Amino acid sequence: MNPIIHYIKQTLQGYYPDSEAASLAKLLLVQVFGFSVLELYGGKDRSFSEKERKQLDDILIRLQKYEPVQYIIGTEGFYGLSFEVDEHVLIPRPETEELVDWILKDNKEPGCRVLDIGTGSGCIPVALAKFLPEAAVTSWDISAEALRVAGRNCRRNEVNVKLEQRDVLQVVPMNEQYDIIVSNPPYITEKEKMTMEPNVLDWEPSLALFVPNEKPLLFYSRIAELGASILCPGGKLYFEINREYGAETVEMLARLGYHGIELRKDLSGNDRMIKAIR
Repeated sequence: MNPIIHYIKQTLQGYYPDSEAASLAKLLLVQVFGFSVLELYGGKDRSFSEKERKQLDDILIRLQKYEPVQYIIGTEGFYGLSFEVDEHVLIPRPETEELVDWILKDNKEPGCRVLDIGTGSGCIPVALAKFLPEAAVTSWDISAEALRVAGRNCRRNEVNVKLEQRDVLQVVPMNEQYDIIVSNPPYITEKEKMTMEPNVLDWEPSLALFVPNEKPLLFYSRIAELGASILCPGGKLYFEINREYGAETVEMLARLGYHGIELRKDLSGNDRMIKAIR
């Protein structure tokens, strides 16, 4: 075993399972320290400078505090693109890639008007702007810090997204019309905190995660009501959802007059995505 990988695994022993520590070691060596495949797997030794050793030890201390490695590295991949991430935004998840993939495969007409609600890192609106031809993409978030990160990710991926600081619970619709609304809003109830890993609970922004126990559909019902005003006839609403509330979300959308409602599971077999037509 590469001696540096062994050192990283040993330092993280008791904090992470061996397999996860090994994955973290390889990720750090490639993305932070520029190791090649030969240096990782070919038995070719490479000594660390004093500066590199200090940098590594600082990173390992942060990992021992369960800081997500994506925040330490500062980037995360999403749908083939690279995104800057920090403690002001959620780390993009594979489940959200599935939602984006559904939208892209479902909407091939050029020039559609898209509204993303809950910008975060910008992963959803940036990916849609990148791969939907001539789409006009707007994205809202209540967090000024998140919008700054999203703005940098727009420039990083060379797309044009109109970013607006708006609170969807307070916004009053103006003369706006969209063909698509998409949202991955806060949906974890407070009671679910006890089941969460510390790298999420202690580090990712609670503003983007949690809703009250008594209002699990707080954002979904508000966005669906808003969609009744600002979606054009036949417009589509897409949600990423809490897997525990798939049926309830479908029922809420039906009550509000949406049709063609489709609930999809993610690759792990959990209820995760919904599409509804206005």
